[in-house]
Amino acid sequence: MADDDYVYDEASGEWISAAEAAARAGAADIVEVRDAVGNLLADGDQVTLIKDLVVKGAGQTLKRGTLIKSIRLTGDPQEIDCRHDGIKGLVLRAEFVRKR
Repeated sequence: MADDDYVYDEASGEWISAAEAAARAGAADIVEVRDAVGNLLADGDQVTLIKDLVVKGAGQTLKRGTLIKSIRLTGDPQEIDCRHDGIKGLVLRAEFVRKR
């Protein structure tokens, strides 16, 4: 599309330039994941649990204050993928962690 082309934005109900529409579409793909206190999380961050959590299927409880290293974002704004000793495929809700 040329810069002088306009497209109709259904979300705002306005005609916007094609360049602006492309920028909005690119920004929509970025998912922000925030911890319990509002800090922005990123891949590789370290987090601490703020609550005791019973891990379904593993038969163990992760205690408050447990350090989780090297998290990965899943694309869901409420979930993070992480590793812990003896637990494979651990997915935690972002509301139960705090960034270190």
